[in-house]
Amino acid sequence: MASLQEIGLDPELFESAPGRASVVVRLPGQDPTRPALVLHGHLDVVPAQAEDWTVDPFAGEERDGMLWGRGAVDMKDMDAMILAVVRQMVREGRRPARDVIVAFFADEEAGGAFGARYLVDHEPHLFEGATEAVSEVGGFSVEVDGKRTYLLQTAEKGLAWLRLIADGRAGHGSQVNHDNAVTHLAEAIARIGAHRWPYVLTPTVDALLRGVADLTGLRFDAEDPEAIDALVAALGPAQKFVGATVRHTSNPTQLDAGYKANVIPGTASAAVDVRLLPGLEDEGMATLRELAGEHVRIEPIHQDISLEVPFSGDLVDAMVDAVQSEDPGATVLPYTLSGGTDNKSLARLGITGYGFAPLRLPPELDFSGMFHGVDERVPTDALLFGCRVLDRLMRTC
Repeated sequence: MASLQEIGLDPELFESAPGRASVVVRLPGQDPTRPALVLHGHLDVVPAQAEDWTVDPFAGEERDGMLWGRGAVDMKDMDAMILAVVRQMVREGRRPARDVIVAFFADEEAGGAFGARYLVDHEPHLFEGATEAVSEVGGFSVEVDGKRTYLLQTAEKGLAWLRLIADGRAGHGSQVNHDNAVTHLAEAIARIGAHRWPYVLTPTVDALLRGVADLTGLRFDAEDPEAIDALVAALGPAQKFVGATVRHTSNPTQLDAGYKANVIPGTASAAVDVRLLPGLEDEGMATLRELAGEHVRIEPIHQDISLEVPFSGDLVDAMVDAVQSEDPGATVLPYTLSGGTDNKSLARLGITGYGFAPLRLPPELDFSGMFHGVDERVPTDALLFGCRVLDRLMRTC
């Protein structure tokens, strides 16, 4: 709030719950008749265990040309770039090409119920006239066969945090019990955790891997898992994201059963983090129900949609041009995010979202691996690069 008020803007603060505050301000554009653009980031971060880190994860320490701290890549880097660009534009008396709605949301790491989703449901007028949005997680560079390549996010997988619940016959731990809820649950979790989902290339992933094939000379064959694996591996550290987008994923994450070693409980439950490919959600959920089996029911903890939009159009052209103006000769390719963003909430208003937090990164930096990881950090010169790219984008899009 203060950073925006200091330059004469009048942002609005929305606190949907204690400690869950979002900030929104609208910048008038040169052409107010054009549809508005939403430029957004989330303010929350995931927890961090200080003893696991080289530095204090919440100190924001600058060391060896890097800014260290929880949220450095997810996504205080983008928040900082947005603030820097907006403050400079306003101070210099410049306007973006069209109206830009700048939004800093709460709660994204918990699904956005008290952040982007809350504002979309309760304050939709804030986004009136907006048709497109830009946020995380895309626009960062990777090296493909020695060629710097920027991954622009045009899709993200669907989200399903699911509760698996097994019911059985409670009883004494010494007795024979063939209707044991823990056994039913364990068998279901083992099947789901071990299931090898088949490879399916959605349009965005197909376009990305064809682009990688062009850059490397590797063979593209959508029906050959080994060829797909080779193309994914060519993306270096980014394969952590991309490798999870050639198929559904389902990872058991929590277990809960019983209250005493010699008591067979009547109920056992588990949580599973499922990410589903765009357009294939129903098929994925049907398979999960089969894997869970007859003794286990599935209930949603939190679910949200997948997104996939074309790698084309005026905004995409402007993003590509903004990157290549600052890094001539670079390649820009579309990709699918294995996680999710607040663009899911904005899509409920018909707003098309892209991931574009531009960063020119050293090829040896495991950027993808630092999302929710230890020793999260981002190069300071990458932040300066991103500010230049975002400034150009706001002037031209």
